[in-house]
Amino acid sequence: MDLDSTKVSPSLEAPAIAPTSPPSNSRECARKMAMDLQDEISHELEQLDGEGLFHEETWQRDQGGGGRSRVMREGRIFEQGGINFSEVHGEELPPSILNEKPEAKGHPWFATGTSMVLHPRNPYIPTVHLNYRYFEAGPVWWFGGGADLTPFYPFLKDVRHFHSIHKEACDSVSPDLYKVFKPWCDEYFFLKHRSETRGIGGIFFDYQDSSGILYKGTNQEGAAANISKKLGSRQQTWGQLLALVKSCGKAFIPAYLPIVQKRGATPYEEKERQFQLYRRGRYAEFNLVWDRGTIFGLQTNGRTESILMSLPPLARWEYGYKALNGSREKLLTDLFTKPQNWLEDQTLEDHCLLHKAIN
Repeated sequence: MDLDSTKVSPSLEAPAIAPTSPPSNSRECARKMAMDLQDEISHELEQLDGEGLFHEETWQRDQGGGGRSRVMREGRIFEQGGINFSEVHGEELPPSILNEKPEAKGHPWFATGTSMVLHPRNPYIPTVHLNYRYFEAGPVWWFGGGADLTPFYPFLKDVRHFHSIHKEACDSVSPDLYKVFKPWCDEYFFLKHRSETRGIGGIFFDYQDSSGILYKGTNQEGAAANISKKLGSRQQTWGQLLALVKSCGKAFIPAYLPIVQKRGATPYEEKERQFQLYRRGRYAEFNLVWDRGTIFGLQTNGRTESILMSLPPLARWEYGYKALNGSREKLLTDLFTKPQNWLEDQTLEDHCLLHKAIN
């Protein structure tokens, strides 16, 4: 695949329904969306890797529901990766959700979704994450999800490609969505204790329902909140939101695979490998300290092996590490772990040119 020619052409057929209510078969539609996404991505990644295969385990949750976990280990490209489908239900949502959705308290709940994390072996191939999900709790329902990229030795062209493909996916439903979901991603995947982003972002959204409010995060003074306020109400039907998660889910393959194909043969030395393992430590920190999906899974007695599948197989920590001035590693920590206007800021090229980190 070529980074410049990849396009997304999602099918946006949505059921004709009242905007405030899900259809009678909402759970079946959401379940199919999540399972189809897992199947499609699993197949494409096995074809890409050429050696590694996903090994599947099905599991049942004592309190209701279950899922299927697919994990690849020691592949040609992917040192470890997993893509999980789950469909769970219960009587009372955990505090991690009720704090944001107090109106769901006291209602039985249902949740389904697919979550994926890939840890390539080559430091020049970025780690990547994806998650798309659907919740119901009595009369309350919402969609959430997104995808983000975490490079260790990034190239500006790759970053712009990943963002442009996901922007296309959002734009296919509404041209206003990426404007909010991009800064929301920067805000969510932020290590507060390190004052840095986990990577170069992508898109992130949560609690999307028919209320018309695009941003429903916790920072009402942040960039995403301010853009959402300026845009005003942008009401979406249940069907449009299902189309959104389908469109964004289908965007993953054309957004990520060309990067892997382009960077997969890049030679590297032990220095690059050690820096990759060091930065993987940041990934582990975020997932264990801040990630709401991890917290939700543990609070609802989900399958621990599947929940912690997102952690890298190898990582390291180094006390007081500082990248050398002028180094490729310093470029990552100075530029690529801070929110940027990747698609429009042409000055970014000046920062990357010296390190041959554009193309």
